[in-house]
Amino acid sequence: MDALTLLLERRSTAALADPAPAGPALEAILRAALRAPDFLRLRPYRFLLARGEGRQRLGALMAAAAERAGRGPDTVARAARMPLRAPLVVVAVARHRPHDIVSRFEQHLTAGCAVMAMQMAAQAQGFGGIWRSGWPMFDRNLHHALNLTDADQIVGFLYLGTPTTPPDPPPAADPAAFVEEL
Repeated sequence: MDALTLLLERRSTAALADPAPAGPALEAILRAALRAPDFLRLRPYRFLLARGEGRQRLGALMAAAAERAGRGPDTVARAARMPLRAPLVVVAVARHRPHDIVSRFEQHLTAGCAVMAMQMAAQAQGFGGIWRSGWPMFDRNLHHALNLTDADQIVGFLYLGTPTTPPDPPPAADPAAFVEEL
């Protein structure tokens, strides 16, 4: 698949199974993240990988965070299962590097671009993925359980694996609806 086709046909895939990217495939995915636009090369990100039993550990941390936040029992139980939806979960963290020129917002954009690059690299190699957010992304209890600092911010959870069914074709979209000339 050429690069333009990959970009124009990118689709999230939620139904994921083994195998997950590993070895050279995972290395390529992580290297792609390092190519995200990054003014002054601050590398304002960190990636936590949950695979195998690590997914259960992440689920336990999510459930404990939900409980500490006073979420209901259904949410707590669901939180424990969330990382089990794919064989590999990448917790993507924007790690703010104080800088006079590069703002926190710009650094968060870099971390977000890194997630997109990882998802595209996974798809280019025949894997699927979905970038998820939700309450765990903002829960400071989870941040602390993951040993993140107060300046860190989870920017998403990238679920990766092998699609169990082919994704639906992308819906038709007209860029003109989102563009105006100045």
